[in-house]
Amino acid sequence: MTQPARDLDPAHSARDLYGVELRRQRQLAGLSLDRLSDIVNYSKTHLHGVETGERLPLPPLSEKLDAAFGTGELFQGLWGAVKREHTPRRFDHCLELEARAARIQEFCAGLVPGLLQTPAYMRALFTEGNPGMSPAGIDDLVAKRMSRQENLRRERPPQFWWIIGEAALLQAVGGPAVMRGQLAALLPLVRTRHTTIQVAPFSAGALALMNGTLILLTLPDNSTTVYQEGFGYGETFDDREIVARRMRGFDELKASALSVRESAALIEATLEMYESCEPPQT
Repeated sequence: MTQPARDLDPAHSARDLYGVELRRQRQLAGLSLDRLSDIVNYSKTHLHGVETGERLPLPPLSEKLDAAFGTGELFQGLWGAVKREHTPRRFDHCLELEARAARIQEFCAGLVPGLLQTPAYMRALFTEGNPGMSPAGIDDLVAKRMSRQENLRRERPPQFWWIIGEAALLQAVGGPAVMRGQLAALLPLVRTRHTTIQVAPFSAGALALMNGTLILLTLPDNSTTVYQEGFGYGETFDDREIVARRMRGFDELKASALSVRESAALIEATLEMYESCEPPQT
């Protein structure tokens, strides 16, 4: 059953203003959430989340709402304000869903996914990506990312499925010692009751999603949200067609990737390669 909408304050944020206006226009039109869901082809769960300020109204929902209500570019304008308000925190919505997800599937082409990173690997990435940041600032970034890994240790953790590009194994983030520790940390998680890791090898050729990161977050109600990230951008999507395409793309990646056993063997072989990279002790 849909929960009563929380009280929103239009003066507080563009997100609240959008939710208030959506509820007002829907009620003026005499539409239930179920009926509006059919019209705009977005889930009832997502529409309710937008009305209550719990979800971002992601495009192309705004255009569809303006068409459904005959409101010109009202919702498109509101979306512009919401986007300006939330762009610096674009990953926050993904984190909110991650904490509640029943299933998390992720493809990362060139890096080890954040939920699998060791502190040393994180530190190397953050240090390189934030030149001039103080050691205390780097420590804070590492601690925040480490806190995400509590999801792996929940009493009832999600079902995780990661596909990692072979390039991520060979990109020597932090040097051989860091990579040895990182790859060693992957091996126990390749196949467990709640985790699966596959490697997409170079031999698979071009992959549909190889230019960034894709995360599929499925909640207990079986609704799925997509988070997709590339250099300089990151967005979440609830649109049914986009979600269906990305889920199909992830299934194709599974088919192209190495089996669990082959993936473990490749990770082990790469780990041994980093052993040979260490300079001799004097």
